[in-house]
Amino acid sequence: MSTGLADAGPVDRGPLRTGVLRWRPVAWVGAVVRRHTCRLAQVWRTSLRVRVLTTTLVGGLAALGVLGGVVAERTREGLFDARVHQVLAESARSTARVQAAFDASTATTAAEVQQLLYDVTTEQSAAGQQREVVIMREADATRLGPRTVASDICYAEVVSADMQAAVATGGQHWQSVALAAGSGTVPGVVVGQSAAVPVVGDYQVYFVYSLQPEQERLDFLLRTLGVAAVVLVGLLVVMAYMVTRQTVRPVVAASQVAARFADGHLDERMVVRGDDEMATLARTFNAMAAKLSDQITRMEELSTLQRRFVSDVSHELRTPLTTVRIAAEVIGEASGTFEPAVRRSAELMVDQLDRFEDMLADLLEISRFDAGAATLDAQAADVVKVVRDVVETIEPLAQRKGSRLVVWLPDEPVVADIDPRRVARVVRNLMVNAVEHAEGTVVQLDMAADTQAVAVRVRDRGVGMDPDQVEHVFDRFWRADPARARTTGGTGLGLAICAEDARLHGGRLEAWGRPGHGASFRLTLPLRAGTVPTSSPLPLVPAGQAPVRRARPHDAAAMPPLDPQTGSLPVVPDPTQADQ
Repeated sequence: MSTGLADAGPVDRGPLRTGVLRWRPVAWVGAVVRRHTCRLAQVWRTSLRVRVLTTTLVGGLAALGVLGGVVAERTREGLFDARVHQVLAESARSTARVQAAFDASTATTAAEVQQLLYDVTTEQSAAGQQREVVIMREADATRLGPRTVASDICYAEVVSADMQAAVATGGQHWQSVALAAGSGTVPGVVVGQSAAVPVVGDYQVYFVYSLQPEQERLDFLLRTLGVAAVVLVGLLVVMAYMVTRQTVRPVVAASQVAARFADGHLDERMVVRGDDEMATLARTFNAMAAKLSDQITRMEELSTLQRRFVSDVSHELRTPLTTVRIAAEVIGEASGTFEPAVRRSAELMVDQLDRFEDMLADLLEISRFDAGAATLDAQAADVVKVVRDVVETIEPLAQRKGSRLVVWLPDEPVVADIDPRRVARVVRNLMVNAVEHAEGTVVQLDMAADTQAVAVRVRDRGVGMDPDQVEHVFDRFWRADPARARTTGGTGLGLAICAEDARLHGGRLEAWGRPGHGASFRLTLPLRAGTVPTSSPLPLVPAGQAPVRRARPHDAAAMPPLDPQTGSLPVVPDPTQADQ
């Protein structure tokens, strides 16, 4: 937006000054700028109030800038056009009076003509305010009279050659110019027209008008608009702040109440004030919270009843189960005298009773976890010894299933704060599941420790699992293949109990699988009770192209058979290598 009525030309602002300080730490400045930019971006993303205030401020400034520019431009044009029309009319009248003075003159000599021009110039410059007069001789006039006569000779420089050529063609012409005023310039208008001077011929009469009063009025208007814009933007910001405060406060209160409600404070409610939309939101939220609280309470009561029912039934079944077990043992001892069909039925009854007892024990254990009654009998124990004892008990099962155990254990003891019974149960369950699903292939157990945790990984190369099965493998009573027979008497609760045992230690139990490539289970436990390991010494996903080394079984009893061709131990992947 222009702040002048006309182009005032370039302004000399003096030589540029070069400071003695230079910004040398450019990297530091860039880091500071990036840090503050990130903070502003964070505030913009997380604060609705800041976004509303910023949007209102930017929109208000843009609207006021456009409106102020249009008003200022229209005002400038109006002042300029009105002043130009006034100047043209006044110049036409003044030129007519100048021509009348020339016509009435009786000057015949050069001195008389020069005096006539001086008198006319003085008279016309005194007749109008903010006006100067310049009389210039045309090219075809005789040299009897002076070339230029002006009320102030410096104004003769503002008359351009183009202006002189246009006036020479006849008629009235005008042009916007910049007039010197002190150390700067002010806008002005030059109006010219030809006049005939006796004896010497045609002269050009120019009237130079200053538009400084109009410029001052325009500047005053712009200052007024600027002050009004600042006040209006301030009012907009205050109004936006008040509106957002009234709007955001209930939302913040609702989020705080919702957060406390999610933390278990089911009696938290919003404060209802008035009957507006926010009050409706508060009443709706409170109604929703009340319904959710009732449903959660009912579900907790139902869960408590279910846990108590499972626990009570499990305990009540132990007495008749003991009686049935005694009777089954008596029948089993006498099964040698039975007929083949009856003897087979007796064997099936004993097997199913074993499975029933295992399921009953698992139900009791899982009910203790649900009730929060499970305790950790932690003690400093050698995890290597615990794992070695479990492997020795699984060896006969692996031989019957046609699988070979390959075990990697540390050479030195690994002492950790564990419950040996629970850790042995987890490792035993993982080994049994691996043997069941290995389909006669190798089952590998790896163990490693670092300064924070100890990890045990059981790997088979059987049927494997897809990602959906891995996601549900620790669910209760879930099977990857429901049609698959459990020849070892599984209950469907083993992995769920193992996961609870790992969490009770402060560790975790994880699974990986791929169809046709087997499965991998990793147990990670902290070395010290009360700590939570942030990483595991062993990778969960087996290395695909890891370097190999010679196997060193933990003892001779579990040693795999030698390679018949080389007479050495088999080559297996190194469990300490990173994943590929």
